[in-house]
Amino acid sequence: MVMSKKSVAVVMGGYSDEYVVSLKSGQLIYDSLDRDLYNVYKVVILKDEWYFLGENDQKYAINKGDFSVTLDNGKTLKFDVCFNIIHGTPGENGILQAYWDAIGQKYTGCDFYQSALTFNKKDTLAVLSKYGIPSAKSVYLRKGEEINTDEIIENLGLPVFVKPNQSGSSLGISKVKEKSELLAATEVAFKEDDEILIESFLDGMEVSVGVIDYKGETIVLGITEIVPQNEFFDYEAKYEGASEEITPARIDDETRIRVEEISKRAYNSLGMSGFSRSEFILMNGIPYMLEMNTNPGFSPASILPQQAKIYGISITDLCGNEVEKALNKK
Repeated sequence: MVMSKKSVAVVMGGYSDEYVVSLKSGQLIYDSLDRDLYNVYKVVILKDEWYFLGENDQKYAINKGDFSVTLDNGKTLKFDVCFNIIHGTPGENGILQAYWDAIGQKYTGCDFYQSALTFNKKDTLAVLSKYGIPSAKSVYLRKGEEINTDEIIENLGLPVFVKPNQSGSSLGISKVKEKSELLAATEVAFKEDDEILIESFLDGMEVSVGVIDYKGETIVLGITEIVPQNEFFDYEAKYEGASEEITPARIDDETRIRVEEISKRAYNSLGMSGFSRSEFILMNGIPYMLEMNTNPGFSPASILPQQAKIYGISITDLCGNEVEKALNKK
């Protein structure tokens, strides 16, 4: 008896500036999934339109009632699994996951709650502190609140990082070295989000740690050292190659084991599933967590695929594992 192939929609795009990177990530997953096991389709979700990309790049609208597609021959195409590789909103902050849950559509990666939580840097760090995972000292501000610069600097020292609480891709982040620059930096961050974080500066090595659940266990794919040519790992460094990435990071075994342990604990404590990439600063051998990404970049130049390669898991197996887990979800 021949098992019928499962249909997988690789869902890419998004409503933020990160959609460009998501389309590249989606292309890699689309190219990598095993065609002997799956029929693979491309679905693009943008602010103005949701569409399935058919033959000759013909667009077919997605029926939002059940995430299906009506084809030219009148047939309906339904997907057994959506492979979610949207960076930023709505695929990385829980909105899409909640919608898929509501209509009974299976999807890869973590659930809506984990997505919403990890997209919120402040709340993630607050939850993880209960599990003994350290982070920088910080002050949290909402738009419209009075900003007492003296008090903030007294509390955190200088320099500080000012960042939007919920934005992907390092947009809106500034490093502030003088008290006089603080207010302007908050305005830049408030353009991206109504809530911002001001964090004390941690002087150490930045590492990016890929963690996934693979064949039933939580594994650290790799620890990548980020050597920015700019002052810090900003949008330009992330996507325009203005940083050097070294995998594995140049750290001693004791530190490596500590980073692996804390990264796994963070992943498991949050009830994560699927791809994740956590950013830490290592200071005096202690990893301080900055944030966790639940849909990290997955274009060929991105960190996670590079880590998988070094770890020895093929992209085909990595992606296939995600699809199988989603198919087996209750």
